[in-house]
Parts: sequence; structure tokens; C-alpha cells
Amino acid sequence: MSALMELRKLKGGKSESTHNSVAFIFLAPWLVGFLLITAIPLVTSLVLSFTNYRLTRKTSEFLGLGNYIRMFSDPNLLDSFRVTLTYVLVSTPLQLSLALLIAVVLNQGMKGLAFYRSVFYLPSLMGSSVAISLLWSQIFGSQGLVPTILAKLGLIETFDYSFIGDPKYSLITIMILHIWTFGSPMIIFLAGLRQIPTMYYEAASVDGASKWTQFWRITMPLLSPIIFFNLVLQVIGAFQSFTQAYIVSNGRGGPVNSTLFYSLYLYNMGFTNKFEMGYASAMAWFLVLIIAVFTGLTFWTSKYWVFYED
Repeated sequence: MSALMELRKLKGGKSESTHNSVAFIFLAPWLVGFLLITAIPLVTSLVLSFTNYRLTRKTSEFLGLGNYIRMFSDPNLLDSFRVTLTYVLVSTPLQLSLALLIAVVLNQGMKGLAFYRSVFYLPSLMGSSVAISLLWSQIFGSQGLVPTILAKLGLIETFDYSFIGDPKYSLITIMILHIWTFGSPMIIFLAGLRQIPTMYYEAASVDGASKWTQFWRITMPLLSPIIFFNLVLQVIGAFQSFTQAYIVSNGRGGPVNSTLFYSLYLYNMGFTNKFEMGYASAMAWFLVLIIAVFTGLTFWTSKYWVFYED
């Protein structure tokens, strides 16, 4: 009997070992990708952020916190942070407001909902592409669609006026592009609106509450977790915006640094004429810290305005 039990234990151990081996085989592609694409580059960039490494030379020196201290005296970096912060604080609330407005309209039970939902979602798929950024530069550039219409209406003097070439309006044009890509948060808002029980609205109507009161007293509180989710995602994405500014300004962030986003300046320092990969790595980790701070503040303030049904 004891011999039979030992044999069963041995078979069970072999079976468990076989299952573990099969699991590791299936996990191997993800593990290799995680190590080569995420973990190793992440650690390497952290190490490089403490050096003066350049792509054009093989040797580098350890600087300690030198790159991080340098950032606070770099006028271009301060300009890029100002531009990016303005972009995030202005365009993200406007984008989410437009997404919520469209979601509320679509939630009224209109015909062809699937069609409109798809049409409004398309900008989110294409908005960050190079093709749309090029189209945007043509629309707002000299003799583009917008200057032509405004000139014919007599609002501007010439067709040759370029909104992209004017420091006062160049960032606004990119903000408009970001607001236009409201499709993704709109779909999430629409799904959240569908989850709100109709009995709340029926009871409010019986009590004589107006549509506006129902929206602020019922819709907004019950939708606040969805608003919080969209806010976190869109803020993180806005801080990392790159393609639009790169294409519209031809990679320079101009005019007069008006579209010099943080990520664009980081790219220029690491991959253009300076190739200062050590400094660019420090900038990247500082951006991680900035995003973490804003995300943490959002989570901290959520206890005052996010309400859960339970």
C-alpha cells in the first residue's frame, strides 16, 4: 500500500511539473517581450539619466543628479512644461465636456445609434496619426480652409494668414485637434449612462424635477466614477502628446516655442542634433514623476466628488 501511495505521489509530482513547464512555455513570448521591450529599456534609461551619455560617443561619465538639476535652469524645458501644462489643463476638460454632451444626446434613444457612435468614435482612431496632423496643418495653415472661410467672411484681412504660424493661435489649433478626438471617452460615457437605472429619473419627474436638475442631481453623481476614469486616462495621454506638435511644427516646436511640448523637446534632445540621451532619459523620468503627481492628486480629490452607488 505504501509503495502504491509513493507511486501516486511521484506521478502527481511529474504531472504538476509538466503543467508548470507548459505554463512557462505559453508565458515565454510575453516574458521575453516584457524584458526586452519594457523592463530592460526602463532600467537602462534610469541608469543613463545619471550620466552624460550621448549617442555619438561610446564613453560616458557619471553625473549623479546633474541632469535633474540642469532641468530647472533649462529655459526651453521650462517653456515646454508650460506649453504642455496649458495644453493638459485646457484641452482635457473641454474634450471630456464635449464627449459627455454627445454621449447624453446619443443616450436619448435616437435612431441609428450604432452609426452615430461609430462616426463619432472615428476621430479617436485617426486623431493621433501623421495623416490627420498633416491635414490639420493644411486646414489652419496659409491659404487653408479656415483662413479662406474667415477671409471671405471679412474676419481676417488675407487668405495667406496662418494660424499655425502665429504664436498666439498655434497651440490652440493643436488643442482643437485634441478636443476633436473625443470619441473614446464618449463611448465610455455612453456605456456609463446606460447603466444608470431609469427609476431615479422617473421618481425625480414625479417630484417635479426639471431635466437640468435631474442631470446635476442624478446623472453627474452616478456618472462620477466614469468621469474619474476618463479624466485619469486623458490626463496621462495628454501629457505624452507628441505626434500633433511634431508634424504641425515640423519637429521644431515653433513658432517661438509655442508648440514645444515636453515630449517633443525630450525627443529633440535625445534623437536630433544633440543626441544627449542621458539628459533625455532624465527628462523622461521627470515626466513619469509629473504624471504620477497629477494622477495622485486626481485620486486624492476623488473622495470629494466621486460617488459610488454602494
